[in-house]
This record gives sequence, structure tokens and C-alpha cells, in this order.
Amino acid sequence: MNATDRTPADLLRSALAADAARPLVTFYDDATGERVELSVATFANWVAKTSNLLRDGMSAEPGDRGALLLPAHWQTAVWLLACASMGVVADVDGDPARADFVVAGPGRFEAGLACGGERYALSLAPLGRRFVPGPPQGYVDYAVEVPTYGDRFVAYAPVDPEAPALVVAGAEFSGAEIVERARAGAAGVGLTGPGSRLLSGLPYDTWEGLRAGLYAPLASGGSVVLCRNLELAGEETVAQRIESERVTATAR
Repeated sequence: MNATDRTPADLLRSALAADAARPLVTFYDDATGERVELSVATFANWVAKTSNLLRDGMSAEPGDRGALLLPAHWQTAVWLLACASMGVVADVDGDPARADFVVAGPGRFEAGLACGGERYALSLAPLGRRFVPGPPQGYVDYAVEVPTYGDRFVAYAPVDPEAPALVVAGAEFSGAEIVERARAGAAGVGLTGPGSRLLSGLPYDTWEGLRAGLYAPLASGGSVVLCRNLELAGEETVAQRIESERVTATAR
């Protein structure tokens, strides 16, 4: 990645310029059997659409706070980078009552109703399917709305790298701090440069989980095999996955 990158959105742009076709996030859910692989280009497309949804559909502005009531999931990673692209603070497992908007997944919809702003629901079903027959009451279905937005996103003004960008486990980080900590911690989780591939079964509710499951792979030119419900997979299954996905390091 470029030494001039100061925000997570900068890291994604650099990854696109370096090799848009390489895998960035490969997601497994061991409760459903789902496997999804997103190249840098595909991931960036989802981020662009979600960023446009934030700005044009939700009227979000830099400095707004979004409560992300979501597990470790590829769509959560998309929302984290979309918030970074907009200059919106991503508050992971944050208090919906203090948020300008909320994005919630199954099991968190009731809690999310405390938010007085926009509320978006994610089914987290395989392939990002929409809710049938419709989303939970009080919510808009992300899977229905996001495809209607553009594949390119350009912020109206540059995002301030020193402004708050992420809150997780009670700690607040600016965009610049995310980048610096991700770079500094990449080697510690076995990401030694382009081609490194980290299998992470850590949840997204701590900095360590976010570092391993998104930011360090992005900062190092590596990729992540992000596993939800990994505790349901036997050791033989995990070993086979490590081999088939050409994993070079693990965080469990």
C-alpha cells in the first residue's frame, strides 16, 4: 500500500490500483455452509454503492454516527469501509439511541429500534438475500435498496484523516490511527505483504478482531478468510480450509 494512505478508504483505493482482481475477503459461515469470495474490485463496488446509499439515500454527513449491530461478516466489512469513505463514525455494537442511523442484523433488530434515525436491516442470508416477505417493522431492507445506487463514489470533500472514524469496545480511533495500527499490527498476525492470507475466526467486537478480519489485510496487501461460527467447524474442516484457501496465518 502507499505510504501516503491516511484513511481506510485510501487503502482500498490503493488496493484497487495495485491489483483489482485479487481476492480481498473470502467469507465462510459454518452455520449455513455459505462461502463468498470478493475480489478487491467486487468489494469496492459494494462499498461505492453503500457509500452512495449513505449520502444520497440516508443524507448522512461527515461526523454522523452509525451504530453497526452486526457480526463479523463480509457485509459488515462493506459498511465499515463505506462509513470511512463518507467520514461517518462507525460505532460497532454502539448504542442505537445515540446514533444518527443504525444498521442491524438478525437478533439485533429490537435493540436497533432505539435509534430515532434511519434504520437498515441486513438478512445476512447467503448471497445477501432480501427479507421475505419484507424487512422487520421499522426497517428498510438493505438488499433491496443498495443495488439501485451507483457503482462509483466520489466524496464531495476529502475525509479528514484525524477525525473520529471508528468506535469499538469503547475505544475511538481516527482514520489515520486505523491505518497506522493496521500497518503496525499486520506482521503480528502473520501478514507479511502481498500474497499473505489470514484466516480469522475472531468476532468484530474488538480492535483485534477488526484488525485481523479487515484492516490489516487491507493495509498489507494481503487478504482475509473471514469465518463466522468457526466454532461449529471441526478441526479437520478447518485444516482442509487452510489448505484449500492457501492460508498463511490464522487468528482464532
